[in-house]
Formats: sequence, C-alpha cells, structure tokens
Amino acid sequence: MNIMRARTLLVLPLLFGSPLAAAADGDAYSAMLAYLTNSRMDDKALNGSSGAIAVNLSAGDFNQQANLRALAVGEQAAVRISAQQQQKLNTANVPDVAVASIGGQALGNASGLISINQASGTANAQLNTASAVLARQGTSETSTDQWLANVCACKQETTTAGQDQGRSAPRLRAAAVEAEAMRGTQGVVQLNQIAGSNNVTANHLLIDAGMTPR
Repeated sequence: MNIMRARTLLVLPLLFGSPLAAAADGDAYSAMLAYLTNSRMDDKALNGSSGAIAVNLSAGDFNQQANLRALAVGEQAAVRISAQQQQKLNTANVPDVAVASIGGQALGNASGLISINQASGTANAQLNTASAVLARQGTSETSTDQWLANVCACKQETTTAGQDQGRSAPRLRAAAVEAEAMRGTQGVVQLNQIAGSNNVTANHLLIDAGMTPR
C-alpha cells in the first residue's frame, strides 16, 4: 500500500512517542484546540520507482511548489527554465504544529531524477529545476535570481490572521527523513522539505554536455 497524504487539521490528537505528543504534554486542552498541519510520505510510496519522479506535497495555506525539467538534444540546442511564483494580500493562521516527514520505506530503492517538494505550514515557496543540453553548440540556463526575487518580495505581504495573535499554545516545527525512508535511492535527488512559514527553498541542476565530433 502506497501512502502520500497532506492534512490540515483543527484538532490535535495525543500521539505519544511522536513529535506531536511533545506539543501536547504541556497543556492538554490547548493541544486539543491547536492548529496542526501534517505533510507525510509513508509506507512504500514510490518504493522501487524509476525514471523521472516529481512530487509536490503540502499541508497548510498558500504554499507554492514546482518541479520543472527541460532536455534538448541536437546539432544546436538550447534550454531555458524560468519560474515566477507570486502571492499577494493573503491572510492565514500560522499553525501551532507543523510537521513534514518522509517515513516507512517511501522512495526506497528508487532511481533516476527524483525531485520532491514537501511543505507543512503557511506561505512557503519551493522549486526544483533540472535542465540538460546535449549538442555541439548548446546552452542551458535557469533564471534563479528572478524567481527568488519575486518570491521574497511577495511572501512578505502574507500576514497572520487576527484570531491567531496572542495564542499561548506552544509551537512545534519538525522536518525529518526517517531512517528507513529513501534507503538505497540512486541517481539525482532534489529534496526541499519545510516545516514552518514564509520560507523559500530551491534546488537547481544544470548540465551542458557537448557531443563528441564524428
């Protein structure tokens, strides 16, 4: 059974022995009313997969994710990847507990180009790009500066909802790849994993290889 799930919950169960239990220990009543976002890949999700693998998984509000790939082959070839992610005038509660995790045997023995964006929280932006050119005359480029500038400028306009102000419940942020997850994975692995709010992460791979003259 393959499991990938993203949940946004308003009730926090008391799960002993987990990061969620730590947040619940101090005040059980506050924990029951806490705002929880939980993004998780589990069990045998994508175990043994191969090829071009792309995953976008998020829990919360106003999260932006993209996996972009481009390949060009020929006598003359060019590749350009350009990404712009924007958001404005959004209002959302900041989660009391935000957890992003990969567990079980998820992605075990997977191979190839593996790109994963996983977020738990509010107003996060994630990007993976991979571009390759195989030509006698070719170029490969990614306009990363433009993407980062646009995201950083816009994310500051996201504000916390009024009802969240002054909340006394403890906040917990946890991002993890557990011991058995991704075991035996081979190839190119791009992983952006966020637990929190207003974060920007990116991975960029550029390959420019000339063809051998005949």
